[in-house]
Amino acid sequence: MFNQRREQYLKFVNQGSISLLFSGLAPQRSQDDNYPFAVNRNFYYLTGIDQENVVCLMIKGETKTQSFIFMDPIDPLKVLWDGAGFSFEEAAKVSGVEVSAVKDIKTLDSFITQLLSTSRRAVFGDIHTAYLDLDRLTPNLPDSKAQTYAKFLTSLFPFIDIKPNQNILARLRTVKNDVEVEAIKKAINITKDGINRLMSTLKPGETEYGMEAEFNYVLNKNRATPAFGTIAATGANATTLHYRDNDATIKDGELMLYDLGACRDLYSADISRTLPVNGKFTDRQKAIYEVVLSCNKKTIEWLKPGITMAEFNQYGKDILIEGAKKLGLIEKDEEILKYYYHSLGHYLGLDIHDVGRYSEPIPVGAIITVEPGLYIAEEGIGIRIEDDVLVTEDGCINLSKDIIKEVKDIEAFMAK
Repeated sequence: MFNQRREQYLKFVNQGSISLLFSGLAPQRSQDDNYPFAVNRNFYYLTGIDQENVVCLMIKGETKTQSFIFMDPIDPLKVLWDGAGFSFEEAAKVSGVEVSAVKDIKTLDSFITQLLSTSRRAVFGDIHTAYLDLDRLTPNLPDSKAQTYAKFLTSLFPFIDIKPNQNILARLRTVKNDVEVEAIKKAINITKDGINRLMSTLKPGETEYGMEAEFNYVLNKNRATPAFGTIAATGANATTLHYRDNDATIKDGELMLYDLGACRDLYSADISRTLPVNGKFTDRQKAIYEVVLSCNKKTIEWLKPGITMAEFNQYGKDILIEGAKKLGLIEKDEEILKYYYHSLGHYLGLDIHDVGRYSEPIPVGAIITVEPGLYIAEEGIGIRIEDDVLVTEDGCINLSKDIIKEVKDIEAFMAK
């Protein structure tokens, strides 16, 4: 699979080029500890290797193409403390490169220096372009490894044309294969079990962080991790989109908004559900909920390949505008921004807000979130309903359809 991905990637780069991707390093957390390692998703997409300090080099020469992996050899002392990691043979098997093309990372600089000098031209021809996974520059933060290496290359070889490869990888990663779809389905199923536990344990007097703990329990039981910081927001807290404090006591009569997901094997779910704390919606809560639910369901029914993200967002927004007028919240269309202030959805995959060509029509094989919401601070009501859908030839499939969202189903479940 990863061989095929690299072959597909190389179709989009210039002849006479190299491409470098870095797995990354865990940043330092304290004097003797690091944050958990999270592999660079573009690197993983092309190699399947989830390990620190590994580099993938792809060469598209004038005469041949070849991929190399550069990594640390197994250190017997490190094995005692942290485990072995991949051997060269294991890395070759996972990534699909030849064993002879897996090399000690200490040789990377000299290998590339030789590659770009005259001595290797007989093997690959002239190399004049280097593609790197160049992150956007962020003020006051150190350069990424890719940015540092780009400076290293141009200092030694001023003729090298440095190009970013994010757009190429975004195009490729937008379309999911069967393995990726199954991985996301697995994450969604774990998330479903977590939400069912939340519906079973939610009641007045509990705490938001207690509900988060209930969800994390299910993840731990399934060897999964939170895909992102769980949002467990009651009452007016739910009108803050990225509310993360989760420190309030849950009150009778309120709604609770969950935005959460499981991550398993680097692929994630992203689901939102809104539940009545005491198991029963009030008439007003139900009316608002039904507007959001209608938007969610109609958009999923309407979504198909060839639609642009702009059209997708506007379609859902128009439904919410009509519903908000019937609820007496607004009179003019533009007033919807007071109660709905985010986009309708995003691509989903190796990243929660996954890479994609957002200016281009949605392709077959994309997985997209559909997440309309209404947030009425003056009434202490925030409602969002989010599903993960797979775009198909003639429409889309709701991968999270088994996570209940109808009012009658939620109330019946919670009544148990």
